[in-house]
Amino acid sequence: MTLPTNRNLFSVGLVVLVLFSSPFLSTASGSNKTENTEEFSYAVGTPKGPENWGHLNPEWKTCGIGKRQSPIDVQDNKVQVFHQLGKLKKDYKPAPAVLKNRGHDIMLQWKGEVSQLHINATYYKLIQCHWHTPSEHTLNGKKFDLELHAVHRNSKGEIAVIAILYKIGHPDYLLSKLFRKIKSLGDKDIELGVMNPGDIKFGSRKYYRYVGSLTTPPCTEGVIWTIVKKVRTVSKEQLRVLQEAVHHEFQENARPTQALKGREVWLYTPEKNHKPT
Repeated sequence: MTLPTNRNLFSVGLVVLVLFSSPFLSTASGSNKTENTEEFSYAVGTPKGPENWGHLNPEWKTCGIGKRQSPIDVQDNKVQVFHQLGKLKKDYKPAPAVLKNRGHDIMLQWKGEVSQLHINATYYKLIQCHWHTPSEHTLNGKKFDLELHAVHRNSKGEIAVIAILYKIGHPDYLLSKLFRKIKSLGDKDIELGVMNPGDIKFGSRKYYRYVGSLTTPPCTEGVIWTIVKKVRTVSKEQLRVLQEAVHHEFQENARPTQALKGREVWLYTPEKNHKPT
């Protein structure tokens, strides 16, 4: 696919059509992930490990035969710069939330539909966010210490996920607010009262975009992935409390990267006449 230019409006329209109107998006039936942590494992080389997910349950066959699987390794020398994607349009508002231990990860879930993400004239409601240690996506082959996924769903059940990568450093703002709650979570849900999704700090307008899948069974494809380019920081203590809260065998809960299989990865960066961030 050629790089879009202002003089080639047809190519721009084609890219948008492929990225946002792909028939694979219709396969994303909600933000469901498997809740039975005994049915799969992240341990490579074991009977229930990631390479065997597609054989463990007939409903998970996409994990093994899918053509647009996630996560991926994003390589800067292969991405297509695409200014026309535009900056992320978020309308996040405080709402009641609950903290849950799903065994394989810790999830912060919002109640109601007051926060949304706007992509190509489509509104995706914020459903929840959760964490993976270490990161699932990699940049130029480099894996990071943590990855947050903010999961959104539109009225058709199609999914869009924003991913933020973290390295060890200063504490993360959202996890600082949740630290004591996560530490005492156990297996019972904790009602948090009103939480502001704006506490999820992005830190950059630059991002990568591609079409992929859920990263846990059933590995549903057609997910619009947005990976924030800037790598943020998390403290060692915050990382430790996330790992200690989940079930022991899921202290590392990152699926290995999957083959790109011909997919395009786009990079949005503000044009030169805009102030970079």
